[in-house]
Order: sequence, then structure tokens, then C-alpha cells
Amino acid sequence: MKKNIIYLVLIVIIGVIAFVPGVKEKLQDTFLPIATIENAVHISDEDYDIDLQGINVPSTNLKAFKDKAVFLNFWGTWCPPCRKEWPSIQKLYEGRKDKVDFVLIAMNDQEDAVRKFLKENNYNVPVYIAQSPISEKILPKVFPTTYLLNKNGRIIIKEDASRDWNSESVHQFIDSTVK
Repeated sequence: MKKNIIYLVLIVIIGVIAFVPGVKEKLQDTFLPIATIENAVHISDEDYDIDLQGINVPSTNLKAFKDKAVFLNFWGTWCPPCRKEWPSIQKLYEGRKDKVDFVLIAMNDQEDAVRKFLKENNYNVPVYIAQSPISEKILPKVFPTTYLLNKNGRIIIKEDASRDWNSESVHQFIDSTVK
């Protein structure tokens, strides 16, 4: 009987975490402030070689961001989780653009759709569309995928899901690790 009650309580707790909005994110920020830290993965010079067509900024190559801290996000206007995290990315950009460069790459998207999305929502985070192949090392398998790269090209955050990028833990992490 006691075993059944314990199982029932565990199922209820898991259900609350999975289905009550905000609980998962609060627990994640409390116990795992940064989703994944990739300690040993570095982006090589070849990985940086991606021609980028600027949508709301001039066109460039990702190599221009080498030796800089970079918030690199792969997203699409067609992706509901990507759209969900955009307000927090915009706020993070407004608060930390002096500490980290932002490169958001729209994937499988048309330029007109991206421009319309940015305009309708008054977003001004730098957005690009890749014009050359993306290295397998950073090519996303799910959307959104976000990397925070330090100045040495080391991946210090990799997030394969939507998250609140404007949380205090993210701001503190950027302030303490990206110098």
C-alpha cells in the first residue's frame, strides 16, 4: 500500500513538472542554470566559414565573429518554439549586446517571411540567412538550437530547446564567463 502511494506521489510530481507552465523552467533555472555546458567542443576556423546574408544588418561571414563571444541561434519563423523564445532573446540582446555578439540564423525560411516577422514584432536582434553550408559540428538537428561561444570558439552553452534567455541566471552566466 505504501509503495502505491509513493508511486502515485511521484507520478503527480512528474505530471506537475511536465504540464504546469513555468514549473519546468523555474526548476531548470534553479538547479541547472545553463542547460548544457559543452566543455571540450571548440569551433574551428573551418566551422566559422559560413557566408551570411544580413536581413536587418549587413551581410557578412561568421568568420567576422571569430575571437569574439557569440550568441548563435538557429531558428525559423515556421517553428513555434523558436517564436516563443524570441521575446526573451530580444530582451537579452538589449541587455547584453555590449558583452556578446548576436547571430541568429533563420533556417529553411524565405527572406520575406523573416523580414515580416521581425517588423511585426519590432525585433532588432541581428538576423541572417546562411548562404553556404553549415559545419556538421554546429548544424542543428532540432529547432531552436542555441550556442554561446566564448572568444576562443569554445561552446560554453548548447541548448536544443526553447528557453527563457532573459533569466537572471543567463545574464549572470554571461557576465561571469564572457569577458
